[in-house]
Order: sequence, then structure tokens, then C-alpha cells
Amino acid sequence: MSTAVIAPNAAVRARQSAPRLRLTTRGRVVFTTLAAAPLVIAALVFSLNSGGAVATLDADENAFVYVDVAAGQSLWNIAEQHAPGQDPREVVAQLVQLNQLPSADIFAGQELAIPASFSR
Repeated sequence: MSTAVIAPNAAVRARQSAPRLRLTTRGRVVFTTLAAAPLVIAALVFSLNSGGAVATLDADENAFVYVDVAAGQSLWNIAEQHAPGQDPREVVAQLVQLNQLPSADIFAGQELAIPASFSR
């Protein structure tokens, strides 16, 4: 029986001659893009579907109390009258902001919106 003996150099040459996979820069970019695309799509889907505001047709009509300003009345008086347990400075600031007043000056006959939570 004859057995073939392969020279050690031939085995080394056979391993070395096998082609190795090498990625070029362009190949790395394509591979990275393909790998990242599902992650980017998933992030977009989650961000577009996450916790949006819900609009309803139900209006809370009691959200505000409307007050007509009497002669000689100030925002400070109104704040003390409608929110006795709170700091009048903060209430005046909220009333100015809520009613979009240019200053704290008000005049007789003016209608002001006051949050109903102050009157409770």
C-alpha cells in the first residue's frame, strides 16, 4: 500500500492560497448602513407612536370664573377675594399672564378670567 505523504510546505501553501475576505472602506460603510437601518427605523416608529396628546370635544365650562372689575378695584383686591389662602403676588402674576394683560393695571368694566380653582 502506498500512502501519499504531503510535504509540510505544500499544506502551508494551500492555507495561504485560500482567499481571505477583506472589506474595503466602501464595503464597511454598506455593511454598517445595512446593520443600522432596522435600528433607525425602529427608533422612528417608537418616537412617532409614543404618548401623543389626546384632543377631546369635552370642554370644562367651569374652568374659569369671569369677574367684572368694579370701580376702584385692583388685581390685588381680586386676588385676595378669590384666592384668600394663597400669596396675592403670585395670584396677581397668574392673572396678568392668564388674561394677557400688558401690566397689572385694570379698569372698571373690564372682564377678567379667574381660574375656578382659586374660588374653591
